[in-house]
Amino acid sequence: MSLTTRDDLAALLKEIQPVNRQVMEQAQARLDNLTKPKGSLGELEVLARRICGIQATVRPDLGRKVILTFAADHGVAAEGVSSVPQDVTRQMVYNFLRGGAGVNVLARHVGAEVWVIDVGVAAEINEEGLLSRKVKPGTANLSQGPAMSIDEALQAIGVGVQTAREAINNGAGILGTGEMGIANTTPAAALFAALLDVRVEEITGRGTGIDDATLNHKIEVIKRGLAINKEHLHGSLATLAALGGFEIAAICGMILECARRRVAVVVDGFISSAGALVALQLAENVADYCFFSHMSAEQGHRIFFEKLGLSPILKLDMRLGEGTGAALAMGIIEAGVKIINEMATFAEAGVSA
Repeated sequence: MSLTTRDDLAALLKEIQPVNRQVMEQAQARLDNLTKPKGSLGELEVLARRICGIQATVRPDLGRKVILTFAADHGVAAEGVSSVPQDVTRQMVYNFLRGGAGVNVLARHVGAEVWVIDVGVAAEINEEGLLSRKVKPGTANLSQGPAMSIDEALQAIGVGVQTAREAINNGAGILGTGEMGIANTTPAAALFAALLDVRVEEITGRGTGIDDATLNHKIEVIKRGLAINKEHLHGSLATLAALGGFEIAAICGMILECARRRVAVVVDGFISSAGALVALQLAENVADYCFFSHMSAEQGHRIFFEKLGLSPILKLDMRLGEGTGAALAMGIIEAGVKIINEMATFAEAGVSA
């Protein structure tokens, strides 16, 4: 399924079905019969049960673990909302490809692969291993008008759909979201403000570690973007196009394809959650397939979880992005899967229940 029009997107959304609740009940029965007091492994049991429901089996197999790290630049970086120059996006893409970034280290730790996708970097990158799927070399400046056209947003969503499909077709049973894009906490905060109807001051954080003056300026830039794009902020897709980024749109598409294919997707941090929010608003069943890895140190992430009534797996005061939180949470989810697959029942172990 390609994705180039609103009708293509609508067709994809119609294919997203709920998880198998009956299998989840069967999984719970097995978990309750393992050699432990009922519920004593807490959230590990919840994670295992959810994976069983997604895969429609009480003996799930995660297969290959793959993190998709989408990279893109943002026109709003010209407003001075970040403490580092835009070219760091390009530099970090090389770092990812050479295995030296935080996400590479943590992915190796849990046995996951990292795929790096250029969906909108403002530079040409020729390096082995890069998936070059550039929509455009960076978005427009959201504080001066729409960051993307609807067609560009759909194209970026399509990149996420296509890349997730390739990973799944190659044996991935669980995917993690990742991103890189200097200044991308600005479009993410703008999306949260618009889609969750919260004050910009509440949702906007320090990103790369900006000082008070730059934070206040960043808040004003976002407010200006919301005002100038006011007529475009009707519906999730239009809002994504007006305020988002190519990597955020790609993450949205990736999540939608995972849900369509009944594959678990681990959402990373603040930026990834902005893409997830759009996906959740486009199709309610998407929530069944999303595992939110951690609560970022970005102040707005807590508001996101509170507004949606969601809980993160971890809280480690991380705010790096890249897919680092997703990598760590994959290891926790895998532990839950191993519990239901490998732990003995009372009957198997000859232990009195």
